[in-house]
Amino acid sequence: MQLNKIPATVVTGFLGSGKTTLLSNVLKQAAGKRIAVIVNEFGELDIDADLLRSCPLDCEDEGANVVEGQDGIYELANGCICCTVEEEFLPVMQQLVERRDDIDHILIETSGLALPKPLVQAFNWPEIKQYCTVDAVITVIDGPAVAGGRFAHDVDKVQAQRLADESLDHDPSLQELLDDQLSAADLVIVSKNDLLSEHERGQVTDVVAKRVPESVKTSYISNGEAPLDLLLGIDAKAEERIDQVHNHHDHHHAHGEHHDHAHDHFDSFVISIGEVDSDKLQTILKQLLSQHAIYRAKGFAALPGKPMRQVLQAVGERLDVHFDRLWQAEEARKTQLVFIGKGIDKASIEAELLQAQIAETA
Repeated sequence: MQLNKIPATVVTGFLGSGKTTLLSNVLKQAAGKRIAVIVNEFGELDIDADLLRSCPLDCEDEGANVVEGQDGIYELANGCICCTVEEEFLPVMQQLVERRDDIDHILIETSGLALPKPLVQAFNWPEIKQYCTVDAVITVIDGPAVAGGRFAHDVDKVQAQRLADESLDHDPSLQELLDDQLSAADLVIVSKNDLLSEHERGQVTDVVAKRVPESVKTSYISNGEAPLDLLLGIDAKAEERIDQVHNHHDHHHAHGEHHDHAHDHFDSFVISIGEVDSDKLQTILKQLLSQHAIYRAKGFAALPGKPMRQVLQAVGERLDVHFDRLWQAEEARKTQLVFIGKGIDKASIEAELLQAQIAETA
């Protein structure tokens, strides 16, 4: 029995809550620590994994030493962790156990649509339990969205219908999913604090207080910036009490209901085009976000004459844009965006985006 188990931090939260930004800041602060990162992205394009590979730009000199998987990140991209614990997560954990002498900490980012409980339960498997423990489950929630009663930052027609029609309030894709993510939390992080008024903070505090015990701490942060000692070293040993956590997912199973995960209610696809005009692309994206039920749009753009790759991230109608790293010599310079929403059509969205593509010159 290994006395000093490898601590693992599970970061969960709804689409666009700020999980990747939080983890990027952890890696930037964790000077000298050897960290393995497991990313479970919903959709065909592993944007979050790619962002963590390249962010922060200075982590090679000052940040954590990310333990190498294939290229720095262990990816679980073929479904949410709650559906594929045995098939995908356990084999990766077994690889990490074999390399335990080279690892100080494990960071796990779940997809925005995954439930943390089955993942934490996996740490009770004998071959994992002997060497690893869950330092904490951190649930990240979007402060302005929760204060507005939307639970996720989905300002679109579907959400407007949800708020207007009381019969839609019990759709497990949002409220029940949030409940289940909070039920497993050892720490709740409320993101986008800079966008909250004092009154709204009180609303968020009330929502969280109804869903977590008093012993669970809630912290408000902006831009993913939180001190490392708040996030790591909690020593919650979450796997020891996870079976006592009862959630909506368990309730549905206990009553013999169909195993219907939240991601069954979403459409997801990737659009890949060539180099684009940045201003045109952003204008088109903002129009698409206002006209369609797009919950999340995220990806990279290739701009002619620009040596760096541009990152675009949209939640609801909010679009954030920045450059993250240089294009690699062997990389194809192309624009790739993943869309997650409801009732969205790939062909029509692609046709709109193509208007921003730069025509190739002979």
